[in-house]
Amino acid sequence: MKQIAVLLTCHNRKEKTLPCLKSVFAQVGLNSTFQLEVFLVDDASTDGTAIDVKKNFPDVHIIPGDGNLFWNRGMYLAWQTASEKKYYDYYLWLNDDTMVFENAVLSLLINHPQNAIICGSTNSIITNKVTYGGYDKRTKMIIAPTNNFQPCHYFNGNCVLVPHPVFEKLGNLDPIFHHAVGDFDYGLRAKKIGIELFIAPTIIGTCESHTEVPRWRSPSNGFMSRIKNLYSASSGCYPPQFFVFERRHHGLFLAIVHLFSIHLRATIPRLWENRH
Repeated sequence: MKQIAVLLTCHNRKEKTLPCLKSVFAQVGLNSTFQLEVFLVDDASTDGTAIDVKKNFPDVHIIPGDGNLFWNRGMYLAWQTASEKKYYDYYLWLNDDTMVFENAVLSLLINHPQNAIICGSTNSIITNKVTYGGYDKRTKMIIAPTNNFQPCHYFNGNCVLVPHPVFEKLGNLDPIFHHAVGDFDYGLRAKKIGIELFIAPTIIGTCESHTEVPRWRSPSNGFMSRIKNLYSASSGCYPPQFFVFERRHHGLFLAIVHLFSIHLRATIPRLWENRH
């Protein structure tokens, strides 16, 4: 029997976390071939998440956080904990706002390219459009599933299957990233050492897109509020860490250019607004 460690992190949204876990435990077709074991980092939730998870899903390993882990460091802790527990044939990243279909895990596993990372794509219940998944290198656009495994250049971390040989070669997420870009970084690092990335043949679940304008570049916020939000660890463009990401994957020149442009957009958000 092959062992799969399902990795999640959460903070104060049990109305999403609990249905997500329910969808994980409703998987079909795994039979006696695959066994799921769930590791959930509860990052100091105050809404009773840990209590309700323990009550409804007693087999879940709940790992307490200090409230400052956010996505990337929370997932790093979940992965580290699982990898230290025992050998797993696969590690499955899963966002707690992603509701997977009952055949999702099986669709990632069956006939997938060997020793490659497999990304599951999600769509919106509202628009039925693809919301998260793998991206094309040339267009930088998200790739729609076509009933075949398709190569991608990087991916969102909403649902990602990492075989053990990949983990042995590439390791964990990089904890230098607090919240954002850890998933993009992992995929790009994999590509650099010859590990292939693919999207699964079909949509694996639903997740609504977070399309709201970030507070750090919203004209409705005052200047100091925008700067404060930009330098929050939960910012998608937190400058110290985003600079590391940009320099690592796009070179020093572009990292400096983007560092300047981020601050320009925070200073004069109308410039960004007018571009769209």
